[in-house]
Formats: sequence, C-alpha cells, structure tokens
Amino acid sequence: MSETTPPRVFATPAALLDAVGSQLGPTGWLLVDQPMVDGFAAVTRDHQWIHIDPVRAAHGPFGGTIAHGYLTLSLVNALLPELLEVQGFAHAVNVGADRLRFLNPVRVGKRIRARGEIIAATPEKGGIQSVVRVTVEIEDAERPACVVDTISRYFPVD
Repeated sequence: MSETTPPRVFATPAALLDAVGSQLGPTGWLLVDQPMVDGFAAVTRDHQWIHIDPVRAAHGPFGGTIAHGYLTLSLVNALLPELLEVQGFAHAVNVGADRLRFLNPVRVGKRIRARGEIIAATPEKGGIQSVVRVTVEIEDAERPACVVDTISRYFPVD
C-alpha cells in the first residue's frame, strides 16, 4: 500500500479550476473502534445491534460489529483536509454530496483512509465550486467502504 501524501495546496479557490482530474491522497489511516461507533449510535439514536452489540454481532453476518454507513460518510469530513487545502478564501460552505454508495461495511477495529479526485471545478455564484470524489478505503480490503462526490464552494477574499 502506498504511503500517505501531504494535502495538495491550492493558493486560491480559482486554482481549483486548473486541477480537474487531479488525484489526491492517500490520507493517513484512521482507526474505527467500538467507542467511536457507540458514540455515533448515541448521537444518531441508531442502536441497531449490528453496530453496538459485539457479542450478538459476533454471530451475525459480518462476524463482529460494523460501523454505521453514515459514520463512514461523516468521517470523510475528517479526511478531506488531508487530501486538499484551499487557501485565500473569505469563507467556504459544504454544498452537499452526490453519488453516495456504500460498497463494503467497515468492521470495528479496522482502519480506513481516503483517496480523492477533483472531478469538477466551476465558477458559481461569486465563488468556485469543486466536486471531489472521495473513495474511503478499508485496510486489507479489496473493495472500498464508500465512494461519494463531495461538493464545496469557496468564496474568494475580495
């Protein structure tokens, strides 16, 4: 497996316009442990046994507890700054996501990391909107946990 790479730095939001097709990452590894999953279950009130009951889940379809799919998705927010850093903006907003697919469950105790690709960058409503396709990999797994197109908008400093 390849080594971690530092985030790609863009001096301004406009620099994203020339970066479409750029590959980003991989990030460092992030451990998904039971306390993390339990905390997510508490906040979201999703207490399904396959996530929070290691004894019962040991006899379930995955041989142990698994992370919530939406926990895996939420960790993209933690991994994105390791993929790219945009500078020179007054403020930025998370516009949303497209093409979300959960492809493989993350077993508790496994580590995940992200790779990215800038698939679009366009001027939009006074800012630059970027679409970064993030693939969340699971250590020692052939298929990724999820793939999502994240959409961000950066408003340059006047």
